[in-house]
This record gives sequence, C-alpha cells and structure tokens, in this order.
Amino acid sequence: MKRNPLLLRRVVLAALALVLIGGLVFMVLRTGPLAPTRVTLTQVRPGQFSPAIFGIGTVEARRSWMVGPTAAGRVLAVKVDVGDTVKAGQLLAEMDPVDLDQRLAALDAALAHAGSTQAAAQAQLTDATARRTLAATNARRNQNLADQNFISAGALEARMQEKASADAALQAAQANLTGTGQDMARQKAERAGLQQQRDNVRLLAPADGVVTSRDAEAGTTVVAGQPVLRLMDPTSLWVNLRVDQGRSAGLAPGLKASIVLRSQSHRPLAGQVARVELLADSVTEERIAQVAFNQPPAGVAIGASVGELAEVTLQLPETPPSLLVPNASIQNRQGETGVWRMEGGKPAFAPVRLGARSLDGQVQVLSGLKAGDEVVVYSQKALTPGTRVQVVDALVKPEPKGAAQ
Repeated sequence: MKRNPLLLRRVVLAALALVLIGGLVFMVLRTGPLAPTRVTLTQVRPGQFSPAIFGIGTVEARRSWMVGPTAAGRVLAVKVDVGDTVKAGQLLAEMDPVDLDQRLAALDAALAHAGSTQAAAQAQLTDATARRTLAATNARRNQNLADQNFISAGALEARMQEKASADAALQAAQANLTGTGQDMARQKAERAGLQQQRDNVRLLAPADGVVTSRDAEAGTTVVAGQPVLRLMDPTSLWVNLRVDQGRSAGLAPGLKASIVLRSQSHRPLAGQVARVELLADSVTEERIAQVAFNQPPAGVAIGASVGELAEVTLQLPETPPSLLVPNASIQNRQGETGVWRMEGGKPAFAPVRLGARSLDGQVQVLSGLKAGDEVVVYSQKALTPGTRVQVVDALVKPEPKGAAQ
C-alpha cells in the first residue's frame, strides 16, 4: 500500500504543533504568570529568648566646661594646649587687665583716706563726749546752787544752754563717725567687686580634666561668655544613645549594655543605662538614653559637639516560654498584623498578637497560632487567600562553589 507523502507531512506537523502547544501551556502554568507562587515555610515552635535593644550613639563627656571671661576683653596669654591634663584651680589663661590694677590702687588710697577720716571722727566723738560730760556736771552743780539761791536764774540758764550745746555736738560727732564708717564700707565693697573683676581676668580650671579645645590665642578679642578653652572630665564618658521608639519597650535605667566603639570593634565594652530622657525626638522617632561605661575606655575620640560613634546592645530579661516565628513572616494586611498560615495546601491570613522581638529575627507570638502550624516566611510575590503556592527550600538557588564572581 502506497502512503501519501502530503498526508504524512501534515500528521507530523500536527504532532509537532501539539507538542509545542503543550510545552507552551506547561511553561505558562509552571513558570509564567499563571505559575504557582514559590514560598518558603517554617513551623511555629515553642521557645524563649533574651530580647535586646539595639541603638547607635556617640561618645560624650557627662561633665564638660567652657572656660571664658565674664566681660569682653583681649586674651593676654594661653598657658595650656589641647590634650593637657589640668588640676582644679590651675591657671589656664589670662585676659588683659587694662586699668584694673590702677583702679585697685586708687581704691586702696581712698580706703586709707577713709580710715584717717574715721579716726578723726572718732577723736571728735571723744572730745564731744568729754565736753558733754563736763557740761552736764556744771549744769547739776549750778542747779544745786540755784535751788539754794546762791546764783541767779540767768547763770543757771547759761549752764543749761552749754549742756544742750554739748549734747548737740555729741550727736553730730556720732553721726559723723557713722557716716565715715558707711563710706568705708562702701569703698570696701567697691574694692571687693573690682578685685573680683581682677580675679576673673585669670581663667582657672573649675575641676580636674583634660583640655579638648583651644578656641582663642593671645591677642584675640573675645566677648563675655565666649570660650577660650574647653575642658572635659575623662572619667565621665558615656554614650548618648538613640533607639527606635518602636523597639524601645523595656528601656530603663540599670539595663546592662554591650558597647562596641568604631575604633575598637574587636573588643566590646561593658556598661549600663545611666539615664533615660523623658523627651523623645519626634522628628526621627527615637528615644534618647545615656549609657555609662563600667570602666572608662582609653583613646576614645571626643568631639566638641559629636564624638566617636558606638553601637550599643541592651540586654532585657528572658521572656517566658511562648510560640516563636521569624520576623520575616510577619505581614500587615488591611490594617491587621498577622502571618500567612498554610491550610489545606493554601495560604490563609491569620491575625496574631505579638510580643517581644530578638535581634536575631525571632518574634514572640502571644495569640493567633498554635505549635506546629506552618507559616510562610518568604514568598515570590504578594499572597492572597487561596493563592496556588509551591513550597521550596529557598527562593534563590545558591551559586555553585567556584562560580565566577
């Protein structure tokens, strides 16, 4: 029987077309837009962990000082340099006193003159007291004589007038002595104030510390309150820490801390939270706390406003036993927080109530799941209830060892 070549060709072409269409349908269903979404799963398991709070801060000095004049003037000399260790009361710098020494000398002379005036007033008071005593004695004697009619009334009146004059002179001498005393007190106060100004010309260290900045040199004119030198106490270093408000639950004074300085990343330092500020940063949504070192580190960079960066981990008390899921499995859908739980091979959204979080990505589940539930950790794309899924070990296949970089 002889075959029709044309018919055979048509059969072959039809078979090839069916294979191509089948392959295309298979590709669409497996790798195209209709393919199932690849997901990775994990089981909800019971456990517990020690939560922690992580934040970044800068090393600062708790106690620092800006040393400068209380009045405008010219810097006469600066006697210390950056890095020098100073003691309390040590002379750091000196301002030009201008005419303060001459004014002090003038006040000293005025005080000496006031002392002489006061001595003269005291002598006048002594003389007036003696005259008044004599006048009073004469007045009593003449009063007795007048009572016996041995002298006339006019003579008695003269003696009484002398006594009145002596009383007035005594009062004047007392007032003059009081005035000289007040004048001397005023001049002493003026001298004390001027001496204070003279002392303020000498800029002394308020406490033991280290010079961190030299902001003016000899010959520079500075205004009142402008710093000439800046000091800090190297034993009062702490970290000004900033923590995300959403992860700051449990932040309190006394928490133990592990501090890693950028310059000493190989050696964590121990510390603890010394203070938590009541005011938070509403712009960056961060809470602010200060973490003190147990032992002040050496060789740390301290800036005038911002010092060395540090990473701080604060340890919280261990959580009670509860269910745990990876942080990556938590999703927000229509204002609810939950996870995609596998039910009959299909994902279904399950709202959950969460607790503490660990730095390694574990989250405490307080309600909404039970042990053994399978939840989606990662998905190839956003899920919806009933989405066809394909469970895989990893969404991205690792490159074989030795692959070209």
